[in-house]
Amino acid sequence: MAAAFDDLDRNILSLLQRDASLSLDEIARKVGASKTPVWNRIRKLRASGVIRAEVALLDPEKIGLESCFFVLIRTAQHDADWLARFLRAVQSRPEVTEAHRLAGDIDYILKVQVPNARAYDDFYRALIREVSIFNVTSTLSMEVIKSTTELPLPG
Repeated sequence: MAAAFDDLDRNILSLLQRDASLSLDEIARKVGASKTPVWNRIRKLRASGVIRAEVALLDPEKIGLESCFFVLIRTAQHDADWLARFLRAVQSRPEVTEAHRLAGDIDYILKVQVPNARAYDDFYRALIREVSIFNVTSTLSMEVIKSTTELPLPG
């Protein structure tokens, strides 16, 4: 169930999505409120799970992960055992930065960050050793047009 937000919540969340390292003083000043109500709102947003985590976002290229592949997977198996093996295989691989189950012709899409095509091939070979896949289509991202972790806030 979606949480209800007022303008203060939205302003705090917008700031934190852009820079979670802001001090409480900075946040309070930017949203035009005193520190205590801002701190209480942030605590409430954390406790309710709206704020899941505060992390450092790394630049993939600067840490040597220059290749991003999107992997489209179709499976002929939809039983619980196959799904459990697939989930274990995907969740255990740090190269997989996102995984989604889809509606439509493609069953799953993975976002895989690796240093190069050779590393992707190693990932692919390891994956198909662990789980049977009917069809895999991989596409290499040539350029990032937009990448954000900021979510649009209902309002």
